[in-house]
Amino acid sequence: MSTALYWFRNDLRLHDNPALRQACAQSDALLPVYCMGSASAMHNAEPRWGVMQASPHRQRVLLDTLIDLDAQLRALGSALTVVSGPPADILPRLGAALGTRSVHCETIAATHEQDELDEVSQAGMEVNSTWQSSLFEPETLPFDVADLPPVYTHFRHALVKAGTRPAAPLPAPAHLPPLPEAAHGYATVKLTQQLHNLGTPAPEPRASLPYLHSAFAGGERAALAHLARYFASDLPQNYKATRNGLTGTAFSSKCSMWLASGALSVRQLALEIDRHATRVGPNEGTEWLRLELLWRDYFRWLHLQHGAKLFRYRGLRDKVPALHHDPAQFTRWCLGRTDEPLVNAAMHELLATGYLSNRLRQVVASYLIHELHGDWRAGAAWFEAQLIDYDVYNNQGNWLYIAGMGTDPRGGRRFNVQKQAQDHDPDQSYQRLWQQL
Repeated sequence: MSTALYWFRNDLRLHDNPALRQACAQSDALLPVYCMGSASAMHNAEPRWGVMQASPHRQRVLLDTLIDLDAQLRALGSALTVVSGPPADILPRLGAALGTRSVHCETIAATHEQDELDEVSQAGMEVNSTWQSSLFEPETLPFDVADLPPVYTHFRHALVKAGTRPAAPLPAPAHLPPLPEAAHGYATVKLTQQLHNLGTPAPEPRASLPYLHSAFAGGERAALAHLARYFASDLPQNYKATRNGLTGTAFSSKCSMWLASGALSVRQLALEIDRHATRVGPNEGTEWLRLELLWRDYFRWLHLQHGAKLFRYRGLRDKVPALHHDPAQFTRWCLGRTDEPLVNAAMHELLATGYLSNRLRQVVASYLIHELHGDWRAGAAWFEAQLIDYDVYNNQGNWLYIAGMGTDPRGGRRFNVQKQAQDHDPDQSYQRLWQQL
């Protein structure tokens, strides 16, 4: 009887999960596992910034997502084993107890995540990893990943010219292999107890992504329900007109949190965009949604192409300005105690809710980098700790983009904070809303 482990990482779903389907097809018994000490749960920032713990908001969304995943697995006769500690320590011990060295998981092309995978392999496990977080498969691209166009626009044009289309999302498995009989002897994390220990914060009425509300809760079932509601409304065709909004639940698709945890497959989202456009006709909103998904893919291919280079201060550049990072100024930025009311309001929202609009993420990043001359990696680490929709590819790619350390031909994006406030918050309603935590 063949037994294997399935190591959930940033793919906390059953639908459109090729790695899980492969594990099911090749195993007579399967133990689904999640490691709370993994990079997916919250790896440490660069040592120079100290250890940044995941915010209570991010922890709550993760726990809700894992509870939902466990419930779905139990409905199929399985269950999720949640363990503390790093995967390279936990997975080999579980494998030894079960008499197997086989582990299946998704591939994540980021330095900490890839190091983690290598450590599991070096510990004696046979790792079967599958690339599955992008819209397109590597073999369907009109170029080798090593030859990724150095500019996003060229990347997009190449895909359009080649007529590249994503594959249809896979359905969730109808059944799973049974749990191994010998899965015992390890202290497992009790998710409901963890949730109790974390405590339940009072609902924040100002939140634009209110994860405490059942409609925006972590987990695959809430994600699919949201997808159905969103595309049954007229919000998708209005996406371009409203995407630069600063507050409220209607100014963006609000899919980022579920995409980040893998509770929602990007190919499922792309399919719903196509269905909506077919139903209502061509429109700028759905076209712009497609463009946003292409940005998401581009950052993934960029990581596959450049790897660890994207995590160093100079990024992809040969020469960079001298670094003048001031830890005290950085702390004031984190806490919303700068000289700019719009920046302060945004950082207050981030602290209070774990979320921030895309427009304001760019504004506060630009302010840290170009006005305070801070190290962009420190800002990226702070976002990682705070955001309920943290995605390593998007986060790193966007900070590189603003800092001018990535592939942007303009060499960085510097936002005039006063102009941004005038353009996007002319009556200062957002600033008044978030003038204090």
